Amino acid sequence: MRPGSPTVVQRLVEDYYSSLYRFAYRLTGSSADAEDLTQETYCKAQGNLAQLRDPTKSRSWLFSILRNAYLHRIRADQLQGCVPLELAGEIAETLPEPLPPIDSEQLQQALNELPEVYRTPLILFYFEDFGYRDIAEQMDLPIGTVMSRLARAKAHLRTRLVSGEVVAHNGCTSRRASDGL
Repeated sequence: MRPGSPTVVQRLVEDYYSSLYRFAYRLTGSSADAEDLTQETYCKAQGNLAQLRDPTKSRSWLFSILRNAYLHRIRADQLQGCVPLELAGEIAETLPEPLPPIDSEQLQQALNELPEVYRTPLILFYFEDFGYRDIAEQMDLPIGTVMSRLARAKAHLRTRLVSGEVVAHNGCTSRRASDGL
């Protein structure tokens, strides 16, 4: 099998399409955008297959391509996040026991509120089972920064999904929080 052959590309699609699509959907919040982003990822991967030196890292390589394509899109569209997380505290509040069930649409809305720098590590860690080190390598960040961003993103989601009041913020829907988010 040649590295750029259709057989290799087909194998990558068979092995990783579902997880790439889920990642794209969590990033974009739209099935149409997720499909486009996943297809764009495979097109770029096929054109750059020679760059994949270690086939055991195919999954991570494809996720990096998808993330870079997503970042390129949001920069081109000049989108900005609705919620400034820089003000979030490092330590989350104590959770009520047990947590109420969370609607998937509410979860996606809360994910959409997160700026990309917080959303991406959260999705990679909790939805795609990447470790801290893998996320740090993909995002070119220190592990401590990844851990901090995950903590802040979790605190944001906890506040948005457990609290109740919905308010308008910079033209986007968000939930009022007591932690300054």
